[in-house]
Parts: sequence; C-alpha cells; structure tokens
Amino acid sequence: MTRTARALMLGTALMTLAAPAAMAQSQPGGSSPMQVHAMAQQPALNLSAFGEVKVAPDQATINFGVVTEAATAQEAMTQNAQQMTRVVAALRRAGINERDIQTSGLNLSAQYDYQQNQPPKLRGYQATNRVTVIINDLTKVGTTADAVVAAGVNQIDGIAFGLKDAKAAEDQARQLAVRALQDKARLYAQALGVQLGGVRTLTEGGGYMPEPPRPMYARAMAMDAGSASTPVSAGELTVRIDISGTYDIGR
Repeated sequence: MTRTARALMLGTALMTLAAPAAMAQSQPGGSSPMQVHAMAQQPALNLSAFGEVKVAPDQATINFGVVTEAATAQEAMTQNAQQMTRVVAALRRAGINERDIQTSGLNLSAQYDYQQNQPPKLRGYQATNRVTVIINDLTKVGTTADAVVAAGVNQIDGIAFGLKDAKAAEDQARQLAVRALQDKARLYAQALGVQLGGVRTLTEGGGYMPEPPRPMYARAMAMDAGSASTPVSAGELTVRIDISGTYDIGR
C-alpha cells in the first residue's frame, strides 16, 4: 500500500471517531455534552367532585335610602338629613346596634325638565342618602323594615341573608367533597381494572359566598299594636366546596 493511501485511510478513521464528540459538544457556549433521559409518565386519574350543604341563615342585610327633592341644594340636603335622623332613631328603637348601621352612599344631583326643542329647565335638586343595616335577629327583619319606612325611608334596594361564620358549613362541605372524590376514584379504578394509589395533588374552589340582595317591597303603615309586620322568609343558603384531585394508578 502506498504512503498516500495509508494517510487517506488514517484521516478517514480520525474523522469517524471525532464525529460523536463534535455532535455532543455542539451546544451553546461549548458546555458539557447534552444528556437526554427518557422518562415514562406515571399513569394517573384526574377527577373532580363537590360537597354541598344547606344551612339556615342567621343574619340579614337591608339596603335602603332616603330621597328628597327641593328647589335648592341646601333645602334638599336639610330635608334629607332630618328624615335620616328619624330613620336612625327608629333603627335604634328597633334594637339595631350603632355599629350595624353604615352609610353606603350620599348623593346630590340637579334635576332638569326636558321638552322637545327647548333647553333643559332646572327643576330643583335631589338628595339621596343610602344606608346598609345588618340585622342579627331574623325575627326583627319585617318589623325593622316597617319601622324605617314609617320614619321616612322611601327606597328599599333589597335584602340579603347570610351567615355570621361560615366555617362550620364549609368544613362539612369539604368532608362531603372528599368522600365523593374518593368514591369516584375507587369506582374508576375498579372499572379500569387498575390499582388505586395515593392522592398526588388536591385543589379546592368554591366556598361560602354572600347572596346578592333580593328585591324587597316594604309598605308604610301605622305602627300600632295591632299591625302585622311585613312578612319576610329567610329560607336556606347553599354552601358548596369544589375539589379536584389527581390519583396515581398502577397495574
């Protein structure tokens, strides 16, 4: 074999040996060779369930307002303040604590009359004072509504029933949700013919949410001994907990 042929064969062998090293180091920055590990994904069940309990409310919230109109802004505000003073006094006579009475809005606006092809004409001013009241004795909801209407309230926005402390109801709903999730996981594992493992992840959603105010129609009436109060039904509240869980399974 000639010298040229031997040199050619040696060069080819060196290129063949160097190729894997060159490929292994063809990374940004010339770092160590990239290593790829194939990992088999653990089979799992992804399930969801919920727990729900019905509870009686123990608290009510009423939103109402006093609206007055007068020729001047000052007169409208003065009349409004006088009526609201009588309303607050009626609330205290009804047994409502001062800490449960909160001003939720105060507004003064000009009122105009509009006619076709005519500029707006100022009619006067309107003052609005809105109050939110929390009632902790549900037997007093109807009588309280009647008392404030008789004292000067001319706008009731709604009533909402709620819970002072929802933790006990939420915990009960959580237990029901977990039981439902466990039952569902066992059922799926049995149907699939696999072994049910432990819980890999568990997430929670939902919980107690105060209900939005419902419309309430109170009537002004003479507050004498023989008068019946406005009927109010508290009903029941629903507390719901939603959960999602991932279970390991195996053959």
